[in-house]
Amino acid sequence: MTVSEYNTAVDVHADGIYRFALKHLRDEDVAKDVVQESFARLWMKVEEVDASKVKSYLFTTAHHIMVDEVRKGGRSTRMEEHHEDLQYTSQGGQPDLKEILDAALATLPDVQRSVVLLRDLEGYTYEEIAELTGLNLTQVKVYIYRGRTALKEYIGKLDVVV
Repeated sequence: MTVSEYNTAVDVHADGIYRFALKHLRDEDVAKDVVQESFARLWMKVEEVDASKVKSYLFTTAHHIMVDEVRKGGRSTRMEEHHEDLQYTSQGGQPDLKEILDAALATLPDVQRSVVLLRDLEGYTYEEIAELTGLNLTQVKVYIYRGRTALKEYIGKLDVVV
């Protein structure tokens, strides 16, 4: 991979990785860190990575970084999230669609959230998702089905409440 191919990869894939990380982690700063770390790791292996497979490499790397972030984040509590919850309850307004979807995605296990986001947000095929995550094709299909079912059930419960 040449430097110009690397720069093209940054231009083409940075936004997609950021969206994927943001939907998964729900933290803009951490999502930006994931993008930066993904491209830093690509730069370290710029000689080894084939330019035609750079998208797969980047999303796989981002997925692994996000898994590490979730593991690390499970041991600490962010006060900003607690304050946002207090602010929302004090306003008494109704949540918008983005908030509902984010809350629904937050209820999913990490693997299900990742495969659902890769399929429905990024548009990857089942085979590409299997390659990116290291799961087999059947597991990918099952996780996507279960994730979508859980999202439907969560949003259906909200219809009754709202």
